Amino acid sequence: MMHHVILIFHLLAATIWVGGHLFLAIRILPEALKKKDASILKNFKSKFEPVGMPSLLVLFVTGILMAYHYDVTFTKWFSFSNAIEKVISIKLILLFTTILMAACAETLIFPKLKSERMFPAEFFIITVTIIAVTMLILGSLIRIGGL
Repeated sequence: MMHHVILIFHLLAATIWVGGHLFLAIRILPEALKKKDASILKNFKSKFEPVGMPSLLVLFVTGILMAYHYDVTFTKWFSFSNAIEKVISIKLILLFTTILMAACAETLIFPKLKSERMFPAEFFIITVTIIAVTMLILGSLIRIGGL
């Protein structure tokens, strides 16, 4: 029962994280590019971060708890020795990539973002969105036994 409760929190956080990035990539980014207006991206960022970042934290904590439920403890991370460990290890790699990209976006991309030079933000938005959807798909594979 506890695993199911943790899974529900994980899915709710994934809804916020993945849904927010899909909305950003499909609706907000094209508008900002069309209007050549970086403030559209900055406005979305300021509104999404207060819910997006906590959801990423919830995803991390609940993901680790569920990994332990599947007996994929810290010592088995990145061992890729069975189907579930493969999925969890790939998701961890993608999570760490996302965290690194978020730190770069926060410190390097958004502080220097200008309407005439939005490509770096565009690249980060599309990449993080693809990573988020990939992690969602990988998570669904746990239900059928992993990779």
